[in-house]
Amino acid sequence: MAQHGPVHVASSQKALMLEMKSLQEEPVEGFKITLVDEADLYNWEVAIFGPPNTHYEGGYFKARIKFPIDYPYSPPAFRFLTKMWHPNIYENGDVCISILHPPVDDPQSGELPSERWNPTQNVRTILLSVISLLNEPNTSSPANVDASVMYRKWRDSKDREYAEIIRKQVLATKAEAERDGVKVPTTLAEYCVRTRAPPPDEGSDLFYDDYYDDEDLEDEDEDDCCYDEDDSGTEES
Repeated sequence: MAQHGPVHVASSQKALMLEMKSLQEEPVEGFKITLVDEADLYNWEVAIFGPPNTHYEGGYFKARIKFPIDYPYSPPAFRFLTKMWHPNIYENGDVCISILHPPVDDPQSGELPSERWNPTQNVRTILLSVISLLNEPNTSSPANVDASVMYRKWRDSKDREYAEIIRKQVLATKAEAERDGVKVPTTLAEYCVRTRAPPPDEGSDLFYDDYYDDEDLEDEDEDDCCYDEDDSGTEES
C-alpha cells in the first residue's frame, strides 16, 4: 500500500483550503458547506436544500464529504446522514455516482473512464452532480434496487408511492432545520441565490443562510437559476 508523505498532505490541504474559499465566495445554489471540525480540512459537512418544483422541495438533507490524503488525485466519498430513498443511494447513505469512482477501466460497470473521477473535478462539480442525480436517477446500475423499481413505476405510470415516500422524508427534515436555525428556501428566487460574494462591509460569513433574509431575492431573474421548472424530475400536481 502506498504511503502518503508530507508532500501529499501539504498539497491536498492547500487544494481543500482553496476550494473552501472559492465555495464561500461563490456558493453553489442550494448548498451550505462547513467543516465538521475547524482543525480537520478532510471532513466537510454539507447541507443540501431540496430544489423547488421537485419531490425534494423544502427538504434539508445533511451529508458528509470525506477527502483522501492524496486529493485531488483520488476522489472523496460522499455520504448522506439524512435517510434517503433513492435508486443511487445505498442504505448507509453512500452515494453511487460515476464522478466519485476512481478512473480505472472497468467494462462491467458500464462506465467509461472519462465519466469517472479525475483531478480536474472538484467539490463544486460533485455538488452539481449530486443535485442532478437526485432528480434524474440512473436506474441502469442502482444502489437501491427497490427504490429504482419504484422510481420507474412513478416515471412510467405516475404511480405515487415513490413520490409519497420522498415527501414524508422531506417533512421529517423540517424539525432538524428548525433545530439548526436554518431557513430552507422554498421558492426559485430564494434557492437560486447569486453566486457573488457580498461586499466586504457586509460581513465575512458568506454561507447561504445569510442570503435568505435579503428582500431583493424576490426580484431575482429566475432565468439565471441553476434549476429549470421543466426538469424531468419535477413532481406532478
